[in-house]
Amino acid sequence: MILISGLLPLLGVVLLHLATPTQAFYLPGLAPVNFCKKTDVSSTCKSEILLYVNRLNTEESVIPYEYHHFDFCLGEEQNSPVENLGQVVFGERIRPGPYKIQFLENQQCATTCVKTYKGDDPASNRRMMVLKKGISLNYQHHWIVDNMPVTWCYPLENGKQYCGIGFPMGCLVRSDGEGCPINSIYNQPMHYYPFNHVDLEITYHSGQSEDWGIQFGNSGRIISVKVTPKSIKHTDKENPNCLSTEPLAISENSLKAGEQLEIVYTYSVKFLKNDSIKWSSRWDYILESMPHTNIQWFSILNSLVIVLFLSGMVAMIMLRTLHKDIARYNQMDSGEDAQEEFGWKLVHGDVFRPPRKGMLLSVFLGSGVQVLVMAMITLAFACLGFLSPANRGALMTCSMVLFVSLGTPAGYVSARIYKSFGGLKWKSNVILTSIVCPGVVFSLFFVMNLVLWGENSSGAVPFSTLIALLALWFGVSVPLTFVGAYFGFRKRALEHPVRTNQIPRQIPDQSIYTQPIPGIVMGGVLPFGCIFIQLFFILSSLWSSQIYYMFGFLFLVFVILVITCSETTILLCYFHLCAEDYHWWWRSFLTSGFTAVYLFIYCCHYFVTKLSIKDSASTFLYFGYTAIMVFLFFLLTGTIGFFACFWFIRKIYSVVKVD
Repeated sequence: MILISGLLPLLGVVLLHLATPTQAFYLPGLAPVNFCKKTDVSSTCKSEILLYVNRLNTEESVIPYEYHHFDFCLGEEQNSPVENLGQVVFGERIRPGPYKIQFLENQQCATTCVKTYKGDDPASNRRMMVLKKGISLNYQHHWIVDNMPVTWCYPLENGKQYCGIGFPMGCLVRSDGEGCPINSIYNQPMHYYPFNHVDLEITYHSGQSEDWGIQFGNSGRIISVKVTPKSIKHTDKENPNCLSTEPLAISENSLKAGEQLEIVYTYSVKFLKNDSIKWSSRWDYILESMPHTNIQWFSILNSLVIVLFLSGMVAMIMLRTLHKDIARYNQMDSGEDAQEEFGWKLVHGDVFRPPRKGMLLSVFLGSGVQVLVMAMITLAFACLGFLSPANRGALMTCSMVLFVSLGTPAGYVSARIYKSFGGLKWKSNVILTSIVCPGVVFSLFFVMNLVLWGENSSGAVPFSTLIALLALWFGVSVPLTFVGAYFGFRKRALEHPVRTNQIPRQIPDQSIYTQPIPGIVMGGVLPFGCIFIQLFFILSSLWSSQIYYMFGFLFLVFVILVITCSETTILLCYFHLCAEDYHWWWRSFLTSGFTAVYLFIYCCHYFVTKLSIKDSASTFLYFGYTAIMVFLFFLLTGTIGFFACFWFIRKIYSVVKVD
């Protein structure tokens, strides 16, 4: 069911496009919803506005929790929507909220529920401790209305307004008076202020002058929902006063025996009409208010120009130098050939000598092709708008389904490379290709999941989903890998342009610049230089609940990454061949693959400078998930560099005359 729900959006787009000749084209699940007053409800509009609550998270911990973990008022959780595979893996748990909202019906200080805590009740004390811990760690609510995030907007120091997709469950004033900048009345040191009241402001685009709303009296489409959280001490739970300015302050000390505390949760709803904003533009106010947006545009363009310039320089030097080399080698007389051979032509009898650990290299290359094609197709879909932030979980679902479905090219490439090495253990090659790299990722993911289970986190993937992932792996990916390997081993081995000598040539002493380790370390600098700006925004979307939406620029950066990895690896490979070092197989893979090491270093820098994580479990989870990302990026960049170098070497030795 989870896999089907993840595939339906992609399949539905094609079917809808082919079968429905309409003027407007909407992605499945992302079409506008018409709302009207309760008296005008019909099959084309509805009056009830459903508010959904999602998991709570914080920048001070990697561990998310479900809404009911913190003893809030609950809705009818049995009517929860079905999450797709990507949402489950990312830990999203969407549940119906307890708020009753009807279109164009303003509400003032409606009571949601009353929570009572008693000092002599151990269960009550535990619930209070969990609530206080969530407030102290600044856990954030994430609500959804009409598939739009409920935003909390507040002014910044520069005078602009920032609208975030989460809002805090409360705040703690520390002993120094810091911790609650939202309102100056929250000022009692070492007191917790739970936000037990929310003002919801729902803005809609009226349908009175639109084709879709003429038949209704008062209709509209929601374009934004903004929340203002408050802490209010309601002295009368039967008749709460939401205009009161006295906040609800809870001491850091536990309730004593006989003491009782009541938290009355209330909400108000106000509707605003705004016909200047169309439904199709309703995300703009969130994206435009994101911090560093202008810096991001300038930095990305600047990075692209620099990297393109460097790539052009590298390509020009390579083509010019190679042209001279090939012309000089081919003009030599055959009688002087033995005395005049030098540079990269001298190692023509050893350049295609199979490497050590050829089995492992072929396995890495097969899995690397799998990741590379998955990344290309996913980015293409994202650029076309199929995987927008509004289509929740679609990006992760698409990536996982594609990775599983691309077992055939992984098996084919691995088999072809391994056979070209003269390998005979084809069964081991197929099994390792289908098991090793996916096994590393799944093992790390499983260990992370055990930690999340131990913390009772909503991020823990259910056991049934783990079984579904294993079924996808062994039921789909492994058989497809065997199919690809079958066709790969059936084909003739790759014929190299020059023969390999029986006796290996001795490699002369190398300078420090042409030794393996310095070359590998230098090889990752330029590729990393073209992605590090994007990395900040990608990591912010993963760990700081920021929305990532610039897939067009990301696709351009990905193309530049491919070009840069290829040219850097070819350049260093050429220098090593000119120094008569023919051990290029593993070096070409590791040269561009070393970009992943710089990625890991940057992730460590982000952890120290941007996050406030202190507990050991969150630290372990952060670096565990980072290890998965770095490993996949290592396979991706290493494969790009290897095949670029492989093509280059076959090309230059096929055009030069060798006796």
